[in-house]
Amino acid sequence: MEEETADETEKSPPGKPSPTLSWATLGFVVGALFILTLPSRRAAPPPPAPAAIAPSAPVVLARPQFTTIEAVFAEWGHFAVWEGDLTEVALWNSQSESYADCFEVLRLGSNTYFRSIPHLTRTVLTHGVPPDSPLEFTETAAQRAEWLGQKTQAEWKSLGNSVITGHP
Repeated sequence: MEEETADETEKSPPGKPSPTLSWATLGFVVGALFILTLPSRRAAPPPPAPAAIAPSAPVVLARPQFTTIEAVFAEWGHFAVWEGDLTEVALWNSQSESYADCFEVLRLGSNTYFRSIPHLTRTVLTHGVPPDSPLEFTETAAQRAEWLGQKTQAEWKSLGNSVITGHP
């Protein structure tokens, strides 16, 4: 009887698959699914390079050489309005087509010294300078008020003379 039992357990009934084969197939399918879910070994493509951004602000221009402002000021500096021994000027920049290069000018005896500044801090001189000047000169608020006062007095005086004489 013992022999019969051993033979029966080793053999599966006809028409029924072997349980060993079913478990092996199930393991293979589970392993294949696991492999498919793993991330790939291929290197991820590098992120795209940032696109070139068009500048919305003006292009930064090179600062002029001090020899340029020295030469121009030597020619046009007699129009400068000084407060003590200090004034400010703006040099015409042909690239930006404006008075973009600003300088503070210090006068010590017969020497002048230049220091670049980001912008003018004084009022721009609007009288007594030729319109084709490559320099824009400045004056202080007190100097401007004094000039306006003199101009107003001269206008009142000429207006008074025209009323008295009947001619402007």
